[in-house]
Amino acid sequence: MKNPVYINSIASISPLGTSREEIWNNYKTDEHFIEKQDFSGSDAFAATLTSKQKKEVEALRNSESRFKSLDNSVLFSIFSARSAFKEAGWTKEDTVGINIGSSRGATQLFEKHHKEFIQNGKVEVLASPSTTLGNISSWVAQDLRTSGPDISHSVTCSTGLHAVLNGVVWLQSGFAEKFMVGGSEAALTPFTIAQMKAMKIYATKDQKYPCQALNMEKIRNTMVLGEAAGVACISNNAENSLAKISGIGYATEELKHSVSISANGTCFQKSMKMAIKDLALSEIDAVVMHAPGTIKGDEAEIYAIKEVFGNELPALTSNKWKIGHTFGASGILSMELAILMLQHNEFIPVPFSSISKAPKRLKNILVNAVGFGGNAVSILITKT
Repeated sequence: MKNPVYINSIASISPLGTSREEIWNNYKTDEHFIEKQDFSGSDAFAATLTSKQKKEVEALRNSESRFKSLDNSVLFSIFSARSAFKEAGWTKEDTVGINIGSSRGATQLFEKHHKEFIQNGKVEVLASPSTTLGNISSWVAQDLRTSGPDISHSVTCSTGLHAVLNGVVWLQSGFAEKFMVGGSEAALTPFTIAQMKAMKIYATKDQKYPCQALNMEKIRNTMVLGEAAGVACISNNAENSLAKISGIGYATEELKHSVSISANGTCFQKSMKMAIKDLALSEIDAVVMHAPGTIKGDEAEIYAIKEVFGNELPALTSNKWKIGHTFGASGILSMELAILMLQHNEFIPVPFSSISKAPKRLKNILVNAVGFGGNAVSILITKT
């Protein structure tokens, strides 16, 4: 990177809460937000928004007639973007770019319209525009009345950090001075849950912690889905920043299997090395891992970290044991955790993991994400 990029604000809506204080307090407990729920007659573990949050999202939907046809993935993004925009002190007079992506997009609305088409042979007028992936960033831009470029994309589960990567590149190129980046996912539907179960990666055992991310002794896959959105405001301005992005890395490895990365996490090795660049390995204090709770996924990332760092590993953690895997939003929520740990100078471990131990200090934290097919992103977050 030519120069560091500063994180001026970050906001999210997830089972952890919406305010930064609430989110941090929930991180400091050993409790999780995963419950067994009914998905059209089939039970499955999932991490949903609270009843209070759901009411707030519905209030947003009903606040304007144009919002009534929007998918929750869009509403979650608008909800978070408003908070991040306000905290950053940005205004509609600023030229602000927006890049908010999603792994699956308007899942609930798409399934609703498709069901109606199968039953009646007809669809509603707004079926097409309300289910496009570009719907997310364009509606945030409309709501905030921004005038910069707006981009939506899907790079499966690494979508959120790819948005950060894109925003950094725009800022570094000089084509933009301010960018909103993030990810959103509202994919808790019976069809989506069934797809995850079909791949044999979903948690099935009823135990204290259904998602066993970073339990390296687990003998079964334990991935769980969650819903969330996260948005960060990043710029070249260091004033009142929460932290800075001091390194970025990315890689895509040769596809060996459509839903996994290689056993040695080649893409992770490359993305982490690129993000760290010339910084001494001993300067990396912690890694917020992607760690989805699957046997092969967790093992591949650990292998990659050991290959990069050798015997002196940084502190390792993940938040998926608490809130499940939020697909395209997961990387932003991991970045939020890194920022909170830097601000409070306190490490949040995985309570049941023998390899998740606190470091001596917290200054530089690496955040990882990867999607189906081996497209990894690593972002180095540094205390300001």
